[in-house]
Amino acid sequence: MTSSSERPLLFLDVDGPLIPFGSSAGQRGVAAASSTTVDQGNPLLARLDQRLGARLIALGCQLVWATTWMEEASEVIAPRIGLPRLPVLEWPDADVGETPRGLHWKTRPIVERAADRPFIWVDDEISAMDRLWVDASHPGPSLLHQVEPTKGLSGADFCALAGWLDAQGHPTSGAGCTQGRTEHRRPYGGP
Repeated sequence: MTSSSERPLLFLDVDGPLIPFGSSAGQRGVAAASSTTVDQGNPLLARLDQRLGARLIALGCQLVWATTWMEEASEVIAPRIGLPRLPVLEWPDADVGETPRGLHWKTRPIVERAADRPFIWVDDEISAMDRLWVDASHPGPSLLHQVEPTKGLSGADFCALAGWLDAQGHPTSGAGCTQGRTEHRRPYGGP
């Protein structure tokens, strides 16, 4: 295993990839956005799949939150899916520098944080402009992986991530990929 400074970074969004926006069994009346705060027991947290943490860890990347949840992701999301406290990507002030039209506001800070290291960005809002900008601005390997927000991270997503890591010479334990097996999501993150 390589040291944490040599492992690829994996920038992880919460809403969409970890908390799917689509209705799940037992959650049909829940809207994608809620005015309920985390402290009041946000009902969307029931959509978290408890197996995701182990699958993300099995990829062997250095995980970094890239979400508007900021520190709350480590306080609220991480314990529910079996992740430790993770570093958080800090967002610059909105007035910092010009951003090309269509570039996601997360793209530049992610590339800056990655420096020359290989990285994966898992989000549901990645565009062609983000891919072009990263290709032109980041000297190292990168994978911008867009997740279907109504389904969240799936077995096919983990297979894509593991395949890219393997191709970059960072073999995974294989626990992240369930290709060829039928995957069933249960409401409330049960097994």
